[in-house]
Amino acid sequence: MTSTDQMPGALATGWTKPKRFDRNLVVIGAGSAGLVSAYIAAAAKAKVTLVEANKMGGDCLNFGCVPSKALIKSAKVAHQMRNADHYGLEAVEPKVPFSAVMERIHKVIAEIEPHDSVERYTGLGVEVLQGYAKLIDPWTVEIALSSGGTQRLTTRAIVIATGAQPFVPPIPGLAEVGYLTSDTLWERLRDRPEVPRRLVVLGGGPIGCELAQSFARLGSQVAQIEMAPRVMMREDPDAAGFVEASLKADGVQVLTGHKAVSCGTDGDDKWIEVEHPGGRDRIGFDEIIVAVGRAPRLKGFGLEELGIKVDRVVETNDYLQTLHPNILAAGDVAGPYQFTHVAGHQAWFAAINALFGDLKRFKADYSVIPWATFTDPEVARVGLSETDAKEKNIPYEVTRFGIDDLDRAIADSSAHGFVKVLTVPGKDKILGVTIVGEHAGDLLAEFVFAMKHGHGLGKILGTIHIYPTLAEANKMVAGQWRRAHINGFLLSLLERFQTWRRG
Repeated sequence: MTSTDQMPGALATGWTKPKRFDRNLVVIGAGSAGLVSAYIAAAAKAKVTLVEANKMGGDCLNFGCVPSKALIKSAKVAHQMRNADHYGLEAVEPKVPFSAVMERIHKVIAEIEPHDSVERYTGLGVEVLQGYAKLIDPWTVEIALSSGGTQRLTTRAIVIATGAQPFVPPIPGLAEVGYLTSDTLWERLRDRPEVPRRLVVLGGGPIGCELAQSFARLGSQVAQIEMAPRVMMREDPDAAGFVEASLKADGVQVLTGHKAVSCGTDGDDKWIEVEHPGGRDRIGFDEIIVAVGRAPRLKGFGLEELGIKVDRVVETNDYLQTLHPNILAAGDVAGPYQFTHVAGHQAWFAAINALFGDLKRFKADYSVIPWATFTDPEVARVGLSETDAKEKNIPYEVTRFGIDDLDRAIADSSAHGFVKVLTVPGKDKILGVTIVGEHAGDLLAEFVFAMKHGHGLGKILGTIHIYPTLAEANKMVAGQWRRAHINGFLLSLLERFQTWRRG
């Protein structure tokens, strides 16, 4: 994504702009960005067509957020059974009929599916076409329909919302041994009666950590391979350290500083060879999950033929417009963040600018972007991290509250983690927050709201929080900041005043 706010110049040479259009908007892709774009267009009474080649709901519903969180829940219950003695109960080793776990995941998908269904969007006034879309010129989209045949539509504007797919590194032998991704594992493992006995997870980012911990808790022997010096490289070392310690406590063999160099087989036994400062090792496995990141879907939509740059993402300006102002992009395909909630956020700007950009345009706002990794403990962040602040030479103060001192966390036997707030030196203005602990993703919302609306820690401190709740951690860290910024001179005057009052 470009940083310029200038209107890109449309290179329409050689194309004839229609005098009339079949549609106000065509949206390509029915993931989060596409669904929200189509919804907004229909609400604005535009004639809109939504084109999807695969499943409605996109990656989040079918392969990502929804199934992974369902897996995490089953794994957490198994973990709690195994550690029931922490709650005064008798610990038991859970029996894991893995096919039943996977069926529950598919049931969860099916229950959420109607929210994103063809029927729902048709009812909202959106025309939904199943097929592959390709841009013929800046105003014409050709759809190769899944039912057969093709259909061409002219449209005033187009939103590209084609999402992303797992990136598979070119490791020799990987394709031959067979691998799973966060997209394919849900169907490929669906009918397995038992969890994979030996599992390799390639990647130490959020997806890799969530899957490694979940499968370990369900009974797999998990080796997690990460070439970086630690897992969760986007987070501060203290936050990543909590996650790594938890992974190891759950039995995951965390191999940081290890680079995968090749895969192969010895008879029926599969292996991956890793390189590290001490030499090379081979690790045997039954299944391997590749979770090293996701790459935007850029090819096959006719973008390059229209002169639209597609390097790592579709190149857009601050209004999410491409080289052609009536063609916009949103979601993972546009960057700079690959989060479902950001895709939905961008979609509002893309849809409004697509429909009304010739009258008024709105810049996409990335000033307050939250995210979370749903490991146990969870890691949630908004704004600057300490690492970011140091790299950018931004002055800051740190206030930290340990959740091990929180009454509700102690009562729940979840007294681990912290709330860390970065503020402007001497002021309560919040620059960034990192929370590590139980329900960190939920607890972060108060800080996201405060940052979005310009409220400081003083406002959070002055807000009543229910006792005993985990949310009190937010008030506690605000209280810590206040105590550290009490004026010593005024305190001495107050002491003298109180002494005088006693006579």
